[in-house]
Amino acid sequence: MHTQSEPTSEISFDDFKATVLNDYRIAVTSRECSLLGRREVLTGKAKFGIFGDGKEVPQLAMAKAFKKGDWRSGYYRDQTFMMAIDHFTIENFFAGLYAHTSLENDPMSAGKQMGGHFGTHSLDENGKLKNLLEQYNSSADISPTAGQMPRLLGLAQASKLFRQVPEMNTDGLSN
Repeated sequence: MHTQSEPTSEISFDDFKATVLNDYRIAVTSRECSLLGRREVLTGKAKFGIFGDGKEVPQLAMAKAFKKGDWRSGYYRDQTFMMAIDHFTIENFFAGLYAHTSLENDPMSAGKQMGGHFGTHSLDENGKLKNLLEQYNSSADISPTAGQMPRLLGLAQASKLFRQVPEMNTDGLSN
């Protein structure tokens, strides 16, 4: 479902059409997940849910500007963004909604935190640091209004600086 993130100066009509249709598919998929998830909560089938409907277009735009190695510090409800960068699927959405305890099914928290809170893993299955320049990075979301802002500023500053520290180049942390 990934949305193209590399800007191009020229694009053919067919490529433009494919991009628009793909973005539309991501937005509709995210919206339908929200609507169905809300229904599941309101009918008592799921205990609690936070949904991302109404924020699809800005999240698609953000996904287009987001590059591997970048970090996001989000407020919950960024499901469209996470779908657009291929870090969140319909299956993951419902596993989170029903608090599935498998990390494979609910890769954000294995059912241990509220739905709609997204994060990526910086360690591989053996506990070793991944090359953070080769993945999209997301610090785990928090719920308090504007609570992500101090962390966002720190991540932005660190992201800018770590790319300029030559000694970190061998660790996959800088360019």
